[in-house]
Amino acid sequence: MIFEIAMLADLIFAGGGDIVHHEGSVLPFKIALIGALGIGAQWLAWKLQRPAIVLMAISGLIFGPLVGYILGLPLPTFLHDGLENFRLNPQVDFGDVYRPMIGIAVAIILFEGGLNLKFKDLGDAKQAVIRMVILAGPIAWGLGTLAAHYILGLEWDLAAMVGGLFIVTGPTVIMPLLRQAHLQSKPANVLKWEGIVNDPLGALFAVVVFEFIRITMMEASMAMVFGKIAFAAILGTGVGIISGIGMAWAFRRGVIPEYLKAPVVLAWVLVIYVLANTLADETGLLAVTALGMTMANTKFASMVEMRRFKENIAIILVSGVFVMLTATLTPAILKAFVSDWGVAAFVLAMMFVVRPVAVMLSTLWSGLSWKESLLISLIAPRGIVAVAVAGLFAAEMTALGRDDGAIFVPLAFALVFATVLFAGFFIGPLARMLGLDSGDGDGVLIVGANPWSLGLAKALKEMHIKVTVADTNWRRLRGARLEGHETFYGEVLSENADYSLDHSGFNILIAATPNEAYNSLVCVEFAPELGRHRVFQVGAREGDEDGGEGIAFTSRGRTLTSRGRSFDALTRDWWGGWRFRTTNLSPEYTLEDLYKDRGDDLDLILARKPDGTLEFIQPGQEFRAAGASVLSFCPAKDTDGARGEGAKRGSGLAGPAAPLPA
Repeated sequence: MIFEIAMLADLIFAGGGDIVHHEGSVLPFKIALIGALGIGAQWLAWKLQRPAIVLMAISGLIFGPLVGYILGLPLPTFLHDGLENFRLNPQVDFGDVYRPMIGIAVAIILFEGGLNLKFKDLGDAKQAVIRMVILAGPIAWGLGTLAAHYILGLEWDLAAMVGGLFIVTGPTVIMPLLRQAHLQSKPANVLKWEGIVNDPLGALFAVVVFEFIRITMMEASMAMVFGKIAFAAILGTGVGIISGIGMAWAFRRGVIPEYLKAPVVLAWVLVIYVLANTLADETGLLAVTALGMTMANTKFASMVEMRRFKENIAIILVSGVFVMLTATLTPAILKAFVSDWGVAAFVLAMMFVVRPVAVMLSTLWSGLSWKESLLISLIAPRGIVAVAVAGLFAAEMTALGRDDGAIFVPLAFALVFATVLFAGFFIGPLARMLGLDSGDGDGVLIVGANPWSLGLAKALKEMHIKVTVADTNWRRLRGARLEGHETFYGEVLSENADYSLDHSGFNILIAATPNEAYNSLVCVEFAPELGRHRVFQVGAREGDEDGGEGIAFTSRGRTLTSRGRSFDALTRDWWGGWRFRTTNLSPEYTLEDLYKDRGDDLDLILARKPDGTLEFIQPGQEFRAAGASVLSFCPAKDTDGARGEGAKRGSGLAGPAAPLPA
């Protein structure tokens, strides 16, 4: 549907296009095929926990150049005609609509990037990120231009476009890498925010060079060239900022009803993009980026709707555009690239010369250690924006009569594949070698702040286990803040949590809210990332401990506590005086002794083994770990009443300093 919207927008704003010849053809089927391939690749990437960008590229290559190559072979007529329906050739399939359609899609993707630029969230990486943008970006642009000119033999103007475009790093690729590597917070924040900020910045560098090429082809003076570029930059930024302030004002005043906010945002982005391009050519990308940045940093209550917009429309666009751009490659281009050593040399130079030099120079005296700077310099996976903008400018340069601009798309794919694969395989080993990983750790994320879960958080902290407490209610997090725990205020299932929640700080999740269905949803969402054996939730609702009509075992997390009691039962016992207790087991004081002292109805939570690993104790599990520290939830008694000297020496009670009502 989004592609039909884009085509309609082109017909309205650009005066129509050559799409009549597709009437009655297989074009609707190919639109559906592009959507199915893109979203299917996204789903498969989620299922396999692999970068979606690689799988989308593979699907485009299969249904584009690979099928095209097969069609060139001698085939039976029926087989040839059947395969022809599945062959994607977007420039032919969409005709004159192709260029504006890619332009609109890139505009929405850049708006989405700008919408992530909430500057107050930069944290301790602020100075380093600013240096990465102000210093590293231009340095990489200059060095990348030199590499493109001397290695690939491109003219200086095209080399400058390539150098500017490829400074970007993709946040949609970096975020999954950061989760799997468990980096320390500072290098992780720098990589995350550099990707978000540089996404639109690299595109803007390419826009500047494109404007320079376009205007100089009109044989204008240099003063006029730079004057027009400056005017276009100021105009585009001004249109974006003013329109962003206006949209935020309309949302705050209730001018737009809730159910129309997401569609209005989509339409508004298209309007601003076309309006800015009408006022000054190619300023639309700058305008929509400024629009997103303005809305991200303006206070209004509808940011959730903006996130929903990003999560739905942008994902569809990213998937479709990426498949289309890959499908535009031809077997001849791919063959030339495989046999051309210059492409490999350029990619290696960008990865191991241009990027490291730019990062190391720009981060001097920035507060980063040399190890942090080295890791950041080697991890720079390119993403969807690099490919999408490359596809846009390849089409624009061809329209200007510069056929050598067609190199942008295959060059972008070569760099994307190389950087994504390198980062995916080496970010973990590099982090461990440099001592910058946060460890496989015993960090625990507790979702749901209530008296029982805060007591659990305090007990874990006393066992020297890092705890983060998340909740959507700021007031309920007060107890966690008073205890000195890390907190996350917001919805852990939202897209915002991908950027704001430090996923490297935990590898175990406990869902402990009163809502069993929500607990299950949280566990299912985090299971692919953490592993199903590391996501836990409080037991089923009262009277349904054995399953009954409750949520199926396959659709929930593992049961927390050895008795698997419900949230209501645990909370009732908490207010009845039960507390968390840590006990060091030994040959002199065994688990049986603990049961005798505290009663058979105590709940075992977890055990910390002598080697430091954690084992959560499941209902019905036989546990016999001598020398382990056991955390239990049991009736509070004076420790002098406990049997055995081991209990006196190794036990303690834990509860929040000031229990708060839920």
